[in-house]
Amino acid sequence: MKLPRQFFQPLAIGAPAPMRDLPVRLERMIHFVPPHMEKMRAKVPELAKTVDVVLGNLEDAIPVEAKEAARKGFIEMGQSVDFGPTGLWTRINALNSPWALDDITEIIGNIGNKLDVIMLPKVDGPWDIHYLDQLLAQLEARHKVAKPILIHAILETAQGVNNVEAIATASPRMHGMSLGPADLAASRAMKTTRVGGGHPEYKVLADAEGDTPRATSQQDLWHYTTAKMVDACAAASIKPFYGPFGDFSDAAACESQFRNSFLLGCVGAWTLHPSQIAIAKKVYAPDPAEVAFAKKIVESMPDGAGAVMIDGKMQDDATWKQAKVLIDLAKLVAAKDPEMGQRYGL
Repeated sequence: MKLPRQFFQPLAIGAPAPMRDLPVRLERMIHFVPPHMEKMRAKVPELAKTVDVVLGNLEDAIPVEAKEAARKGFIEMGQSVDFGPTGLWTRINALNSPWALDDITEIIGNIGNKLDVIMLPKVDGPWDIHYLDQLLAQLEARHKVAKPILIHAILETAQGVNNVEAIATASPRMHGMSLGPADLAASRAMKTTRVGGGHPEYKVLADAEGDTPRATSQQDLWHYTTAKMVDACAAASIKPFYGPFGDFSDAAACESQFRNSFLLGCVGAWTLHPSQIAIAKKVYAPDPAEVAFAKKIVESMPDGAGAVMIDGKMQDDATWKQAKVLIDLAKLVAAKDPEMGQRYGL
């Protein structure tokens, strides 16, 4: 455990100083690209103009025989594409795999100054973050990387969920966390093969009333874990994300799952298919009507003090803070999407 005075000290001589605050960036969707496929890499220059984050995936969904090609393809992609304000991330292979060390060393050595975030899968505890933290500092110093590369943990093991608070505060490099429902379901021995979303058998029944058919209500398998992750991230001032939704054919269910996470506090989600990009843009942006009402609150209480009545509802310091969250997010969305800026009146 690093003491408070030491927490923001570089872990290697010549490494950049850790960030005290996360960069202010819009990250509604983390769009996954399989970089071993040349035809997919060819789409990245245009894709980068439409999404908030492009992630080169090196882990799950990449065949074993394509692992090295994926790493090479991601480096090539990073070298050749101008990403502008769009984030460039990679999901490396798990630390206990035979590919992780080469993923880290080769990517930092070749495109360390363009890479924003490393997504680390199957994080069990702060020790996984500490290892990557130290190694990144050494590589940044060796390759003269100007800014620290951040770490994003995937919450996809029962042990990781158990240690979520310690993971969130393990390093000043921590960018955020994503829920990984598929691997987490396997780790917990949950009885579902779905990648995210609900399950028709996870439900509650209305009380019995004679022979009248009983109404049922499907419940959210991921509510508890998402809320626990959001609390850990909020307390550590890092960002929580929903992970993947695997049924590309069910846009309505995807939108519902994304919106649940947004309302709970997540700032974005993974998009695995182009059809999910528009869903994430729609969901992880505040409703214009909500923004208009938030603006009324802030205009009526410029310093957040006291209490006022607006449209028959009492507003005070707590609702002023809620309004600021919506307005600040709307400003980020407006800067990226002028059409939404017009709808927000910003």
